[in-house]
Amino acid sequence: MALKVELKPHERIIIGSCVITNTDQRARLLIDGDKIPILREKDIQTPETADTPAKLVYLAVQLMYLSPDPMAHHATYFSLVRDILSTVPGAWPFIEGINNHILNGDLYYALKEAKKLIDFEDKLIQDAKSLLAARTNIEADRKSA
Repeated sequence: MALKVELKPHERIIIGSCVITNTDQRARLLIDGDKIPILREKDIQTPETADTPAKLVYLAVQLMYLSPDPMAHHATYFSLVRDILSTVPGAWPFIEGINNHILNGDLYYALKEAKKLIDFEDKLIQDAKSLLAARTNIEADRKSA
């Protein structure tokens, strides 16, 4: 069964090892193939955009997904995972899910799980910012009282 993909104008997509950029009009593609890695632009992480630990993990999994030799990226992935777990043990359920998909060879689903790790990290960062703002407000109130 073919995968139907609709691309916005100038949207990029990775199919296998090729980056395809759409022209200035919407386009529909029917992609037929077995185990061909496909990533839409919104799902592509670059070294420049991987600016947090969870995004770096996603990038490592993405490289595995797109590579003909996924094991070449395992050392990087596991090093990043060790770093995250040493600072945020609560990330373990997400890492466990990613690991299970990698072990089963389901790298696309490992990417989906890595997105959940990014969402978890975003929530932690937002919570930390909220706590910091609240603390700053409390200190400002004390000084003005």
